[in-house]
Amino acid sequence: MGRHGWESGARRWRLVALLGVGMTVLALVLTVISTLPDGGRDTAGTTTDGDRVHGTPGEPPKELGPQAGWGFTHNQFSADEGASAATERAEKLLGERPMPQNQAIMGWGADNPEPVKGRYDFGALDRRVDFIRKSGGTPVVTLCCAPDWMKGGRPGVGNTDWSKASLETAPSPEHYKDYAKLAATVAKRYPYVRHFIVWNEFKGFWNDGKGRWDYEGYTKLYNLVYKALKDVREDVMVGGPYLVMDSLNPGQADGASDAVKGAWGRLDQRIVDAFDYWNRNKAGADFVVVDGSSYTNDDELLPDEFAATDKFTAVGKWIERQTDGLPLWWAEYYVEPADSRDERQGWSEPHRVAVQASGMIAMVRGGATSGFYWNPEDEKGASCAGCLWRPTDRASGGGALPMYGLVSRFNEEFGPGTKYEKVSVARDDVPNVRVLADDKTVLVVNILKRPISAKVDGRRFEMRGYEVKWLRR
Repeated sequence: MGRHGWESGARRWRLVALLGVGMTVLALVLTVISTLPDGGRDTAGTTTDGDRVHGTPGEPPKELGPQAGWGFTHNQFSADEGASAATERAEKLLGERPMPQNQAIMGWGADNPEPVKGRYDFGALDRRVDFIRKSGGTPVVTLCCAPDWMKGGRPGVGNTDWSKASLETAPSPEHYKDYAKLAATVAKRYPYVRHFIVWNEFKGFWNDGKGRWDYEGYTKLYNLVYKALKDVREDVMVGGPYLVMDSLNPGQADGASDAVKGAWGRLDQRIVDAFDYWNRNKAGADFVVVDGSSYTNDDELLPDEFAATDKFTAVGKWIERQTDGLPLWWAEYYVEPADSRDERQGWSEPHRVAVQASGMIAMVRGGATSGFYWNPEDEKGASCAGCLWRPTDRASGGGALPMYGLVSRFNEEFGPGTKYEKVSVARDDVPNVRVLADDKTVLVVNILKRPISAKVDGRRFEMRGYEVKWLRR
């Protein structure tokens, strides 16, 4: 079973022509007929009891509430598969500093969960959830994407269209209730999952005719899913709208909003409108979810890659004002523009980690309590730009990479409930460092490529170019 790229879990089941006659042919035909009910819909490998509890039941920690903390999202490739020595190494690594781990229900490593209405296949999702639990992570589930039959496609195990265009198609309105039912099935299957994110980046909700987001459609789906999840368990935590906080060049007037702006740019007015509608018409929310990049739609980092992260602070403060202080999550956040292949490999790892740290600091300053690093894990190889661990295709894989050190320690030091404190920074060092602190720890980031001597929190120390340093208080 392949789960790579947009081919993320398609079962390629087909009848292979066989030579022979008589009883061999008859047996084959009877077998095929038994797995193709309802007019030839392939249900091989599916079950009807999708809501049966998977694994050992257990309740999530009650103290978590709507703040999950700082963690990462599993992508197409992850450590649930590969050489056993490597997957065990990655599992042990994550267990040393447990973090919240996010997984979508379809795509990005998970198969079609309901290829035929009422027939479920949670095998791949079960494996991911098992890995999260075994590695000590707090499981978070993103309710995206939708089975083909909910969006005009053909039902059947072998009929799933894993192209990007199909995967990013939203359920049609007549199937919103079906999707809400699927969400409830997922919640029943994994009773130890408390946090659910509804959909992903408004995928499929663009209205071509009006040239704007179909925020009415998304909000209707969101409300049905919200109520369905709350009917399963009142203590389930639900959040949305998972909008991409797109921004334009600060000098661009057309389509730009005055509500949120800075040297980094101005928010797209269509995003502001969509967020405003959801916020006013939502059935409820335990936390708010957004994502976005520090750079503009034209991939401009303004005024530079470090100062551009101020966008996260400005957006966060604006959301806090709109939602009366609901906990804020960044489901994805990007500080390095991608190339034509949607890859981010142009920076050195110290540079990447330093800008990433600055972005996380900026999110905290904007009021964020949780954030998920989009882990760009490669299927194979000895190295992996921006990844948390080495690819697990070989026995030597699964070891920590620099980004893991930042993300895991950030969650360890600044997890849910952290009370931040101000620290002194020498006047000459203010332009050169980014700082975040609580009563026990100070995080200092050198935003210059060259070494510096910095004085922070009353102490002077040397820092390498782009160094990220942790100080004990």
